[in-house]
Amino acid sequence: MVDDSTHGALWEVLRSLRAHLEWQRDCGAAWLPRATPPAAASGRPDNAVDVGAALGRPVAHDVRPARSADLFTDPGVRAADTLDALRAHIGDCQRCKLAGGRTNLVFGVGDPHADLMFVGEGPGADEDVQGEPFVGRAGQLLTEIITKGMKLRRQDVYIANVVKCRPPGNRNPEPDEIASCMPFLARQIELVQPRVIVALGTFAAQTLLGVKTPITRMRGNWHEYLGVKVMPTFHPAYLLRTPGDKRLVWADIKLVMAELGLPH
Repeated sequence: MVDDSTHGALWEVLRSLRAHLEWQRDCGAAWLPRATPPAAASGRPDNAVDVGAALGRPVAHDVRPARSADLFTDPGVRAADTLDALRAHIGDCQRCKLAGGRTNLVFGVGDPHADLMFVGEGPGADEDVQGEPFVGRAGQLLTEIITKGMKLRRQDVYIANVVKCRPPGNRNPEPDEIASCMPFLARQIELVQPRVIVALGTFAAQTLLGVKTPITRMRGNWHEYLGVKVMPTFHPAYLLRTPGDKRLVWADIKLVMAELGLPH
């Protein structure tokens, strides 16, 4: 029987291996898959990791990411059956190097059964202080999109980020940080079960969809993450710098509203 200490050590090895493989993939290693969809009669779960492919068979890179219940996901994440249980399991997270520089872990906020979910890149300075996503200037603009544009309340949607702790200097999260944190977001999506996800900005869209396509080519078109429709659009922080592109975001949001049956 494997004791808790051995299980913990094995989990650390697997987590480190995943981070290393994702780092190699992001550096251009063409043979590393994200996931391989199974054949219809294979009996494997949707988006299970194809071990044979990982050993050398070339695969496409634009397939959907694996479910959070894959080999590398902490069993406690899979066992969390509510958002509160997931947050409790994450605890005072020390799973990656972002923990050393954060003030607060920024989990997520909103309706736990929302039809619409917004996903950003990671917390900024204001979010780090308050422990809530999208509360700074960019967050105020997102709130205006939700309340003034979509005629919803902020508490009617669910808002989260790819990583839960602020990267130093608001830099992009690094592969090992995403490897540690992405299972939390994947489980949030599974628990909320939104009908639509709006991916805010290049990094959120590329991470969710497992692609390197520029946001300018993704926005305005429907994509999919594990059966959930995804609309990539520009990040509100980008709109603060480039207000002329607000019209493009509004066009994307109107597509979302039409999908959800909201008047626009």
